Amino acid sequence: MSVLAAILVLAVLIIVHELGHFAAARLQGIKVAQFSIGFGPALLKYQGKETLYALRAIPLGGYVGFPDDENGENQNLSIDDPDLMRNRPIWDRALVISAGVLANLIFAYFLLVAQSAFVGVQDIAPGVAIPQIIQENGSSSAAAKAGLKQGDVVLSINEKILPASTDALAQFKKIIQSSPQKQVSLNVKRGKENFNIELTPDANADGQGKIGVMLSPNIVLQHPQGIFQALAIGAKTFGHLVFLTADGFWQLISNFGDNISQVAGPVKIVEYGANIAKDNLANLYQFAALISINLAIINILPLPALDGGQLVFLLLEALRGKPLPDGIQENIMQTGLFLLLSLGIFLIVRDTVSLEAFQDLVQ
Repeated sequence: MSVLAAILVLAVLIIVHELGHFAAARLQGIKVAQFSIGFGPALLKYQGKETLYALRAIPLGGYVGFPDDENGENQNLSIDDPDLMRNRPIWDRALVISAGVLANLIFAYFLLVAQSAFVGVQDIAPGVAIPQIIQENGSSSAAAKAGLKQGDVVLSINEKILPASTDALAQFKKIIQSSPQKQVSLNVKRGKENFNIELTPDANADGQGKIGVMLSPNIVLQHPQGIFQALAIGAKTFGHLVFLTADGFWQLISNFGDNISQVAGPVKIVEYGANIAKDNLANLYQFAALISINLAIINILPLPALDGGQLVFLLLEALRGKPLPDGIQENIMQTGLFLLLSLGIFLIVRDTVSLEAFQDLVQ
């Protein structure tokens, strides 16, 4: 079930991207010949009034084809037809080309808004959580003797309030480690109760204090109060994910040789998604948003066969006053598409071979 959910997420994101191109063209009255998900031979197809809709065999993306390009069906249209993509002003064509990226970004944002509204979002609250009480050699720890329990949240230690930050962990540890055999005072929250506990840390082999607990940030699930707060939370999370994704791409590009092993193909992405969805399908909201942002950033890169590469052609056309010769554009795009498909197939094979299920099968 989780694998199917992850595959469905990828399919939806590809459809959203291509729908962006399709909608931007149709809303401007530009004729569209094909709307295809995947490449290669068609598995399913439907001929509409003007557009051929197809599901194709190679699941590495999709495309919107126009009557005047190599992907479009030959409809014997006049080359001077003002509704052909090639005869539209540069800005009209740029909008169509960039609309897929914009669709993925907008979709990612509203996925995060939906997650906030229907599931809630995780946030760090004041205090330090106690996910586990540790027992050593069968004897009770200082925490257990003092009455701390799994699930408690320590709000302050020696009247020092622990902030809503991961720094709270370091502050708590520092005081405990510097207080062997010295009494410390904790303010503890347990459910709806709030009370004080006095405990005396034991001394470890290095002479530092220890109380025998696991620690974690106090993560809480927050639900927005109204749609406007959900929109604001979605925007904050969206900005954070865009920054992390862009920074990740920069690190990859700036040190490609060392980071190539981190590049994931469709198989690995489905595996990640399946693992995320295994415990809770609601986790797919943020997974889908993150992949959608990744698709947007990948497609805007100035590489042949990607949207960014086509925008480079438009920029050169604007600077030259005329487009590059068709033969040059076709050769560049075909070479780029070949390299893109080759990379995709390589990643699929590599990631499939590395799957645990595959390794168990061949052993």
